[in-house]
Amino acid sequence: MGSSLHFGLSVAYFVCFILLLLAQHFSVAQAQPSPGFYVSSQVAPISFYQGFRNLWGPQHMILQRDTLTVWLDRSSGSGFKSLKRYQSGYFSTAMKLQPGYTAGVITPFYLSNNEDFPGYHDEIDIEFLGTTPAKPYVLQTNLYIKGSGDGKIIGREMRFHLWFDPTQGFHNYAIFWSPSKIINFHNHKVNMLLKS
Repeated sequence: MGSSLHFGLSVAYFVCFILLLLAQHFSVAQAQPSPGFYVSSQVAPISFYQGFRNLWGPQHMILQRDTLTVWLDRSSGSGFKSLKRYQSGYFSTAMKLQPGYTAGVITPFYLSNNEDFPGYHDEIDIEFLGTTPAKPYVLQTNLYIKGSGDGKIIGREMRFHLWFDPTQGFHNYAIFWSPSKIINFHNHKVNMLLKS
């Protein structure tokens, strides 16, 4: 989220391409308490503009009281990325997803080095696959090494049928990335662990 990482993620930008309603909380104090792993309590929060820049669709995002809301319509969505590159770390967000018909829309939170290695990049994802009314969202986690353009993708995808409704409130999602492991979290609880 060292250079010796066997997953191949040498240098990555923290990238969030959000095409649906998403809110980003930057204060740990706003997070709901839950049992589990609290790396976020060890990290000082920063404001959105201290750590990120808009990539496209600035007219489809608004920042109010440390909450970033982005939306999708017929003309565009919005995306943003970190200002700095990272070789490891703890990356987190609090998101509330759009209810109703969202089929065909993916709401991701991910790390990628695709600007440095186009077509041969590495990526760690937490994605929500769009849905139809009365069907739950599916959370998908991905790890890709050496990109996706050569037909020799090295990676792993896992899907989770959610035990909660991500449209009813904010939930915390995080990626902990170290030289020896990658851990994905939901509300401070591990939902995927990969070791090198």
